[in-house]
Amino acid sequence: MTSTENITAYFTHPSFVEHDLEGHVEHAGRIRRVWQALAEHNLLTELRACEPEPASTELILEVHSREHLDLLKEAEALGETVLIDADTYFTPGSLEVAKLAAGAVAGAVAEVISGRANNALAAVRPPGHHATRDGAMGFCLLNNVAIAARLAQLEYGLKRVMIVDFDVHHGNGTQDIFYRDDSVLFVSLHQQGIYPLSGDLSETGAGMGRGFTVNLPLEAGCGDETCLELVDEILWPLARRFAPELVLVSAGFDAHWRDPLASLNLSLTGMAELARKLIAQAGELCGGRIVFAMEGGYDLEVLGHGVANLAALLCGKGEVTDPLGPGMPQARKIGPLLHALRQAHGL
Repeated sequence: MTSTENITAYFTHPSFVEHDLEGHVEHAGRIRRVWQALAEHNLLTELRACEPEPASTELILEVHSREHLDLLKEAEALGETVLIDADTYFTPGSLEVAKLAAGAVAGAVAEVISGRANNALAAVRPPGHHATRDGAMGFCLLNNVAIAARLAQLEYGLKRVMIVDFDVHHGNGTQDIFYRDDSVLFVSLHQQGIYPLSGDLSETGAGMGRGFTVNLPLEAGCGDETCLELVDEILWPLARRFAPELVLVSAGFDAHWRDPLASLNLSLTGMAELARKLIAQAGELCGGRIVFAMEGGYDLEVLGHGVANLAALLCGKGEVTDPLGPGMPQARKIGPLLHALRQAHGL
């Protein structure tokens, strides 16, 4: 790779449609819409397509308990679609699809750390950030980003990985996995008071990991400006202090004003600007090594444009698309939250 090249690795797989349940909000049409949007925006020729391999059992067990994996295998053996909880379904092929999703994000990390790509995008499903060490929940079976972070550490010897989660729902599973770990800085921007009812700013880690979990809970209706101010005032100084060797992003698009499951009132433009700031952080702090992994987003038009905007930004294209425009954000006083976060994290 020459100094003038910008290579964006792109991981996805046709099998991601095989995990599906008619009428469920997290359905196969989501990934189909993403593929369609990337093609419509002529981005597939800008990306270097890579074939994912399923995550190995050994790598999965670095993140999840044996009991959790055994439970998924038991569900698989039933040979029918079942509900693991009220929100999370499991079909006969779901475990293999979930392993492939985790392997796709891990493969993206490998491409970036090895230098074969500058950055990477993993368009995967099922999503992963609600899956805890011991259980599936919130549409998630395996924690894709957590598994990829462990690969970076175990296979490539990285000491400091930063995970930023901007799905509208708190990344409780990722927090759970790394809560006592000072080698991973986990930062979650999410709407407070909604599923999974975690992510208070007082949750900052435990033991050696105290201070390495950072929750940025946003009030409903806050809009783009408030979210981006938190990034500038809190995330930038935290990232500089931590000095990550790799940035992983759990990228959900359900913070958009049109999403049916939440109400932060962000726009596609605002979410693209957030991604642009994260790419800039990686450029400043770790040689541009950043991987975006798809999480939530349940308005198909928003999801398609959102992932296409990520691809465009990673490929170095400045323009993004926002045919839906801004929502109706409510005025929010962010001063008290900024003060509390600075106190909690010594900024």
